Amino acid sequence: MSQQVRIQRLGHRGDGVAETPDGELFIFGALPGELVEAERTGRDRAQLRAVLEAGPDRVEAFDPDAPMCGGCGLRHMAVPAQLRWKRELVIENLRGTGITAEVEPCVDAHGEGRRRATFHARVGADRVLRVGFTEPRAHAVVDLAEHDCPVMSPALKTAVEPVRVLAAILTELGKPVDALVTATVSGLEIDLRGPGRLPENLRLALTRKAGQLGLARLSLHGDTVIEFKAPVVRFGNVEVAIPPGGFLQATSAGEEAMVQRVVEGLGTASRTADLFAGSGTFTLRMATRAQVLAVESSRPSLEALDRAARHATGLKKVTVEPRDLVRRPMQAADLKGLDAVVFDPPRAGAEEQARMIAGSAVRRVVAVSCNPGTLARDLAILTGGGYRVDSVLPIDQFRHSAHVEAVALLSR
Repeated sequence: MSQQVRIQRLGHRGDGVAETPDGELFIFGALPGELVEAERTGRDRAQLRAVLEAGPDRVEAFDPDAPMCGGCGLRHMAVPAQLRWKRELVIENLRGTGITAEVEPCVDAHGEGRRRATFHARVGADRVLRVGFTEPRAHAVVDLAEHDCPVMSPALKTAVEPVRVLAAILTELGKPVDALVTATVSGLEIDLRGPGRLPENLRLALTRKAGQLGLARLSLHGDTVIEFKAPVVRFGNVEVAIPPGGFLQATSAGEEAMVQRVVEGLGTASRTADLFAGSGTFTLRMATRAQVLAVESSRPSLEALDRAARHATGLKKVTVEPRDLVRRPMQAADLKGLDAVVFDPPRAGAEEQARMIAGSAVRRVVAVSCNPGTLARDLAILTGGGYRVDSVLPIDQFRHSAHVEAVALLSR
C-alpha cells in the first residue's frame, strides 16, 4: 500500500529519509523537503512511486528514460547540493567522535570524469551479453551500449566495446566476468576477473583479440596475459608504469586536489613517510621537496614506484619498504626522526597505525580517506594522542554517488 510522506534529510547512502510513526523510512530517489508517494518494500524501506512536491535541489535527471545504475544514485540532485551534503557527511562523522574542526567547502573534482572503473559483463536469461554497471542494490546490468554514462572520461568510454568483445570469448564458461579498466597515457589496461584459470585455447583467443583491439595490456586476475605497451600514468612530472589492476585515484582532478593539500600539509618537513603508498601518487610529488619513506603491502605497486623514482630527475631520496601496515603497523620507533607522515588507507581505515602515530614524536600528519566514518575514528585516536586537527578538505571525485574523499591536516 502506498503512503504519502515528507522527506526530512538524506541518509548516508543518499536515500531520502522520512520520519513516520513506525520509525525512519528510507526512500531511494527522494530528496529533503519533498512530499512523495512511496510503497513499503521492507521494515524501513520503500519504493518511490511519485514526487508530489519537488524539493529545491531536484533537477531533471540526465537520460531520464534510462535505467539508473548504482553509481549515479543522486543523478536527480543538483551538483551544488551534492557537494553541500557530502561536506555535511564529513562534519557529521567528525562530530560523532567529538571532533570539532574546520571543514572546508567540498571540492568538485569530477574533472573530465572517471578514468578507472569496474565493468560487469553478464549473460541474461534472454542470452544477451550486457556490459555496464549494476542497478541500485540489484544484480541486473545497465548496458552502456544503450546509454551514455555521464561520469566516465572520454577515454574510459572507449572501453565498453573491448570489454564486450573479450567477455564474449569467455561466455562458454558460464561464469560472470568483471573487468577493471584503467585509461592510461599508453592506452587501456583491462584486468579480467571472475573466470578463473583459463584453458589455453581461450587464453590464446584473448591474446589475439587484445592485439586487434589495440590494448596497452590485458591481464587476468592481476597476472599479465599480454602487454603491448606498459600502461603509464603521470604523477606530477614522473611517469609510472603501473602493475596490472594497480590502484589509481578515480579522476585526475581528484588526484590533483588531494596532492595539492597533502603537499601543503608537509609544511617545511624534510624527512617524511607515505604510508599505504601504492605506486606513488603522493610519494613522487612529496619527493620534490622532502625525503620520503614509501611503505606499501603490494610489492608490484612498490616496485613500480621504486623504478619510477630511480629513473626520475629532480627528486630527493625515496626509500621503499614492503610492509602490511594493517597487520604490522609502523611503530613509534620506526617513525623516529620523521617530520611528517602521510597515510591513505583502504576504506577500513588505519586504526592500529593511527595508534602508533599517536604515540610518536612526528609533528605533522596528513590523513587521506575515502570513508568519513573510519577517518573520524582515526582522527579521534590522533587527537587523543595530542594532535590538533587544523583543517579537513572534502573532495568529490564520485559525482552523483554517496562517496566522498577527505584530506585532514594535523599538527602538534
